[in-house]
Amino acid sequence: MSSHERIRTLRAARVVAAALLGLGALAYTAWALEAVLATGLDPIRTYVSELAAESEPLGGLFRATDLVAGLLVCAGAAWSLARLAPHTPWFRVGWAGLLLFGAATAVDSRLPLSCTPTADPECAARETAGLVPATHTAHAISSSLAVTGALIGMVVLTAAARRHRTLPALARLGPWLVGLELAVTLWTLSSVAAFQAGHGTWLLGLGQRAQVALIAGWLALLAYALARRAEGWVR
Repeated sequence: MSSHERIRTLRAARVVAAALLGLGALAYTAWALEAVLATGLDPIRTYVSELAAESEPLGGLFRATDLVAGLLVCAGAAWSLARLAPHTPWFRVGWAGLLLFGAATAVDSRLPLSCTPTADPECAARETAGLVPATHTAHAISSSLAVTGALIGMVVLTAAARRHRTLPALARLGPWLVGLELAVTLWTLSSVAAFQAGHGTWLLGLGQRAQVALIAGWLALLAYALARRAEGWVR
């Protein structure tokens, strides 16, 4: 294969990765539909995942969009690991983190909550007493893995872009999104702990929505950076 053919192949691979990740980012923001749909859940107080609970009339819609988002990001990360990751652990670890995020998000959509503990006191009481389905615990585990994978991908790929002076948009704006993501993740964890201790929600819903919005925004930024490089605008 000539050098020109290799360049064309690499550019095509970047376009595919950008498309998969960009569409995944879009699907991951489907929870924002609550602004125009009557969900009956308070976005300031409730978990984002409660939109997809089995007890909710629109739960099937949000479970489907989570599944699509997870599969798209998983495919984009797997494709990038196979076609784009240079021979450096920085990029391999970063793409692996996004692969974990995508896979865990897809699994998460198949393990919905049975009810809405932050909105329904009876559901919260059953959860505290251990009288809810095992999917509640499994959902908490898969959600934690998804966030962990997202943080690994965000931190490592942003650092790699800066270290190797590539993907300038990600290198320039990524650190700001990563810093905000770490801050709202701490906020969300504190709110979850407060809720589980019976001290209220501490704006849990707002913090978690900021958390997932920043993940989606960073994914969109990564897709944009890959698309620009595929067009040959940057090295």
